[in-house]
Amino acid sequence: MAIEVIRGWRDLTPAKQGAAVAIGAFDGVHRGHQAVIAAARDAARALDAPLAVVSFDPHPRRWFQPDAAPFRLMTPEQMARALEPLGVDRLYLLPFDADMAAMSDEDFARNVLAAGLGTKHAAVGFDFTFGKGRTGSPESLRRYGVDLGFTVSTVDRLDDLHGLKLSSSAVREALQAGDMNRAAAILGRPFAIEGEVVHGDKRGRTIGIPTANIPLADYMRPAYGIYATRSRLPDGRIIDGVANLGIRPMFETEQPMLEVWLFDFDADLYGQTLETDLIARLRGEMKFDDLDALKAQIDADAVAARAVLVG
Repeated sequence: MAIEVIRGWRDLTPAKQGAAVAIGAFDGVHRGHQAVIAAARDAARALDAPLAVVSFDPHPRRWFQPDAAPFRLMTPEQMARALEPLGVDRLYLLPFDADMAAMSDEDFARNVLAAGLGTKHAAVGFDFTFGKGRTGSPESLRRYGVDLGFTVSTVDRLDDLHGLKLSSSAVREALQAGDMNRAAAILGRPFAIEGEVVHGDKRGRTIGIPTANIPLADYMRPAYGIYATRSRLPDGRIIDGVANLGIRPMFETEQPMLEVWLFDFDADLYGQTLETDLIARLRGEMKFDDLDALKAQIDADAVAARAVLVG
């Protein structure tokens, strides 16, 4: 059964309340996040309650830093899909607005978690903060829970056996370095960009290399360059490819784009939503003398991408 996405916490019916919840931004749903969700899952089983995740949309950082550079690791739709295989029944996407930003930690526990969501148990990470001024902590949440009728568990920091820090900031650092293997090791899956295919300048078609062009929107910008990719089409097919991510120096774009050449594929994808895994960064962006040189390099990139994807 598909995960139920509930956008809000006010005026919920009893049928949509009463879960054991994991609380956090959960941007990326990486392996550290998954440990918090596992703690909530254990509580849900013990309490015979639904398992839910409580997150926020927009991300709190976007509210407090509206001019910050793009930083998101996933869309809410990707988050919901990543939570499904973890056994999550519900995703509460709470609007992070002026009311939420102004709430004290006690008001959040009392009004949102207890009265709004009817929380039975809350699982949080060791560094969880909440409430105006980030005054709330796992310890204060536990105290509020005693009064408000829910229990609390705290998950200690979890690091990979090989020393990887399992955090969203560590994912961003790996992406900025173009280290897709490290990013995937932290996430537990490849980093993926999802978006609607838009019209480009169609220059690729003139050299026999049509691309599906996807704006990066609020995704953080991985290292610009050429990537071996796998794209999921709306009909479920998965197509290997090679992509340019960036501003394309030879024909510079105003905004960075993901431009994916899907191998052995020829169909109109305009207006459709694609999700593309960035499997490996092959090289940085380059500027070429002419179209022939560009096409020769793209052909070489395609060979390199196929070799990576087969391996």
